[in-house]
Amino acid sequence: MKPFTRLPLLLVSGLLAWTALAQPQSPPASRLAIPATDDGLPGTGPIRRYDWFKNLWIERRSTWAARVVQDQNALVFLGDSITQGWGDDMGKSFPGVKVANRGISGDTTRGVLIRLEQDVLALQPSGVVILIGTNDLEEGADPETIAANMKLILAKLKAHNAKMPIILCQVFPSSDSKKRPADKIKKVNQLYAAAVKGDAQITLIETWLLFADAQGDAKSEEFPDLLHPNQAGYAKWAAALRPILATLGFLETEADDFTPEPGFVSLFNGRDLTGWGYRPTSEADIQNAKRWQASDPNAAAWPIVTSAVSFDGKTASDDGRYLAKNGRLIVTTPPEGRKIQTLWTTREFPKDFILKLEFRATPNADSGVFIRRPQLQCRDYLLAGPYKQLKQYQPQEWNEIVVTVKGGEAHATCNGEVLEAAMKLPETGPIGLEGDRGQMEYRHIRVRELP
Repeated sequence: MKPFTRLPLLLVSGLLAWTALAQPQSPPASRLAIPATDDGLPGTGPIRRYDWFKNLWIERRSTWAARVVQDQNALVFLGDSITQGWGDDMGKSFPGVKVANRGISGDTTRGVLIRLEQDVLALQPSGVVILIGTNDLEEGADPETIAANMKLILAKLKAHNAKMPIILCQVFPSSDSKKRPADKIKKVNQLYAAAVKGDAQITLIETWLLFADAQGDAKSEEFPDLLHPNQAGYAKWAAALRPILATLGFLETEADDFTPEPGFVSLFNGRDLTGWGYRPTSEADIQNAKRWQASDPNAAAWPIVTSAVSFDGKTASDDGRYLAKNGRLIVTTPPEGRKIQTLWTTREFPKDFILKLEFRATPNADSGVFIRRPQLQCRDYLLAGPYKQLKQYQPQEWNEIVVTVKGGEAHATCNGEVLEAAMKLPETGPIGLEGDRGQMEYRHIRVRELP
């Protein structure tokens, strides 16, 4: 009977061995540890090797290594203590979105670069949100070194997936007392912007200006230690990200069934750009563009339109600057940093009328609503101006503009507060939505002609 009693044991042990091999295997701890020296490592600049950091690094990376299958196709948040401190679920700030927090307290751009393959790319992420660089400054790295590492990080992400959206957040303000002076943070952010200029795969968000005080430092009411955000700070960061995530298809994926009030007619159907298009650039604007671009190397791009173009039935303008998505008419963030364009209605408005619409702006976004061609500034008002004293404006949320046109003048309000009491207008003209910098969204655009 011996041979028969041993056979099942052999089968069971073989099955167990096969099962173990079939399971995803975590890398050995030695592969997750910080290398002992910089020899052969990518990038330049500081890699932290304090005992507390080495322990935290391997602890968090070991935990993530066991979650590679579970976290596949997540939206990955990549960074340092600011990211780590948001929590594994990013404070439940993005309902319905599968997220993976890959922040390690104390990390640097070079540290991120070293761990990028195992911690991020192995997840086949659906997108990546990056905030990193402040700890490099504390370790004495210059802005150019930090930006060079960021270029390498972005290049690896792009090489992994040329269609994966990447959101790059400007380094948050801090304080000279934290060895993170405002001038160096500003320089890092300028270099980040230059590094991604012209790259449509990467969206840059102006998160520095969102949090900076008049001196360029962090505000204690949002950053109690002048380095890490509190709950209010995280709420502002989440609000800044949501419009971009909605445009990229992570959030607000349901159709908008808005119906205008009796007497109002929709100018935007919520599904496509029917009724909208490009009009030829005026001679005055052509000359303005030429003068600006001749005198300023950082002048905004300003495409010249030579003949009228209709976007009837299209969900996007031919250049992709304007999108219709789930009830929102989106003016996308221009890869150039700034790009002056205007989408016009194909009809004109010679009669008196009431125009109503809602808009949402990313931090420091700059746009405008043209009323028979004169421009009503429509922006992230508290940062971009010109109406910085508004009390009812809701940053990064939906706000309502109402424009009443009577007798050649326009009276405009935002959430009930007056923007312009009597803006002079020509006798007729179209309605337009301008794009300049940042992302702007418009919805519920409707008009009622007055008797």
